[in-house]
Amino acid sequence: MLLDEPLGKAGEDAVMAEDDQLKEMKTRIHRRLIDTIDLAKMDLMRSCEMTEQIRGIIETLITGEGIPLNQKERDRLVREIQHETFGLGPLEPLLADDRISDILVNNSSSVYIEREGRLFRTPVRFRDNAHLMQIIERIVSKVGRRIDESSPYVDARLPDGSRVNVIIPPLALDGPVLSIRRFGRDPLTMKDLVQLETVDERMAQLLEAAVQTRLNILVSGGTGTGKTTLLNVLSAFIPEGERVVTIEDSAELKLKQEHVVRLETRLPNLEGRGEVTSRDLLRNALRMRPDRIIIGEVRGAEALDLLQAMNTGHDGSLSTVHSNTTRDALSRLETMVLMSGVELPERAVKEQLASALNLVLQLVRFSDGTRKVVKLSEITGMEGNTIVMHDVMVFQQQGIDREGRVVGEFVTTGVRPLFAERFRLFGIELPQAMF
Repeated sequence: MLLDEPLGKAGEDAVMAEDDQLKEMKTRIHRRLIDTIDLAKMDLMRSCEMTEQIRGIIETLITGEGIPLNQKERDRLVREIQHETFGLGPLEPLLADDRISDILVNNSSSVYIEREGRLFRTPVRFRDNAHLMQIIERIVSKVGRRIDESSPYVDARLPDGSRVNVIIPPLALDGPVLSIRRFGRDPLTMKDLVQLETVDERMAQLLEAAVQTRLNILVSGGTGTGKTTLLNVLSAFIPEGERVVTIEDSAELKLKQEHVVRLETRLPNLEGRGEVTSRDLLRNALRMRPDRIIIGEVRGAEALDLLQAMNTGHDGSLSTVHSNTTRDALSRLETMVLMSGVELPERAVKEQLASALNLVLQLVRFSDGTRKVVKLSEITGMEGNTIVMHDVMVFQQQGIDREGRVVGEFVTTGVRPLFAERFRLFGIELPQAMF
């Protein structure tokens, strides 16, 4: 039968029966493999030696099954059994694809991926929820964590830096849920963002100068808009001679500078002890003689300490915040400062914000999957009880073309920013026509 011929009902049933037969055989061989090999000895072997030995054992077990398979089917079966034994099972092919940025497992029979900003359903399946739980337990055990009914959700990190979130029944009603946020092996550069039209040449030039002249920058946006990616790109412009301290809940930043100290928060243990928050790390970082502080995301009471650091000699600090607009970003920071437990008048909080921050960038992910910096706003001070902010550059959407792609352009507002004078003092001259 030709591959492009319609199978018909009988043909489809035969293919499904054959696929089920292969799955059952894979399960049997996997169990027999575990009984056959000595995992302790395998850990001591080199990767290439282990792969060859495992392959030989699997080939022997397949032959013993007595089911005729062509070479392509045998190779596929060997590969899947190896993934099942030492990897993450059905997820391994997805993890090997660098184009995939998110892997979203809703249950054993529903697996989605995000590629180039768009969600797609995949044919990947687990045998059942118990099989999915085996893979989840393998992930969390490697990072010294556990997951069960008493601790039904976990944040963890894979060896390649990917961020993992797991939540299981009884909190997840349809079975275990697994989310993997992946990061490219080669971090994006500002040139890449220009090619992707996340920013244009003028905005890229302005942002590079802003980092070099030690402006305090806050990156705002929703989930999945690329805040951490942009933060990483901006960090590349920090001069080599400066000492940088990064603070993150899950280490994602990949700074290129040599003089970088990376700190990561810690969740409480099963007894509820040992927690180390971003605020704890930030307070400690201030005693480590940092030139700049980068916080992966401001989520709570550490907002007050970050603003104070920006106001007391740590210019050029960077962070991100979840928010829908640049103005909302400031409101969220105000709320977080109030969470610190320090009773400050509302005006004092706003004065801290107005004095500490120079630029707020707003990121948006559009319907076509593209991500763009839609606003670059400057904070210039206070008027009465209001923080004064004006847009320097914005992205104006003009519509959507026939292929569903967003059409628009980056435009300047005609307002020459106050930081242009700071640029001049640092020897960076921007053309007047830019604004």
